Amino acid sequence: MTNATDSATPPPAPPRTVSRSRPARNGRISWVVVALTSLAIVGYVIATYAQGSLATLAQNEAGLATAYADRAAPVRAAFYAHIIFSALALGIGPVQFAGTVRRRRPRLHRWVGRVFLISVAIGSVSSLIMACFNTAAINGFFGFGSLAVLWGWTAWRGWRAIRAGDHLSHQAWMIRCFALTYAGVTLRLWLGILIGVQLPFAGPTVDAERVFDTAYAVLPFLCWLPNIVVAELLLRRRGLPSLALTPSRTASSGTDRRPPGVSAR
Repeated sequence: MTNATDSATPPPAPPRTVSRSRPARNGRISWVVVALTSLAIVGYVIATYAQGSLATLAQNEAGLATAYADRAAPVRAAFYAHIIFSALALGIGPVQFAGTVRRRRPRLHRWVGRVFLISVAIGSVSSLIMACFNTAAINGFFGFGSLAVLWGWTAWRGWRAIRAGDHLSHQAWMIRCFALTYAGVTLRLWLGILIGVQLPFAGPTVDAERVFDTAYAVLPFLCWLPNIVVAELLLRRRGLPSLALTPSRTASSGTDRRPPGVSAR
């Protein structure tokens, strides 16, 4: 005879399957947005600085030319190196995060990665030189200078990780490195936002130079600090090695967790 309690018990529900199509689709959309905005800034840089010599560009008040046209030759050389290699790193950076390239074209991934790291190395050194002569005064020296140092450092850590065969750490450091590379995009986005915020309060006669200077004053830090925060959140979401603000309990307590019978040497 069948127990009434057993017959009243509903059958177990089938296990739920988690669909990954939406995260994958969101990831592709994010990659396309990053790639297109990066290429847009690269195109803007080429269109701006390919019009003539630095002196000619300064006369036309194109970009940052007025701040560096009258500097010494090494500073002007650093300016051109920064423009060329930073634009190159920004343009090819998204290729390194395309999963299809990593899986199906590993050799292309490695060669593009070498070009990217060389571009960042040259771009970071030239950026550090330019930070000493920037138009944002002390804010620019510390903000852009910190960006230059961290940009080169993250690239070096990514290179060292892949040389050691640590692919997860390599991926994490390269995400941080490109987040700093992407400052070339976010700087211009923030500049437009900060100028737009000021316009309703500028009065009937807008002092364009003052509005621009006010917006530009905070950009040396604003252009990259949010980027690196977003990068760390992305690393935690993907389960990649992220930076720890505090040491682990094991490391801080100094407790020896070796199995019994194993001595330290």
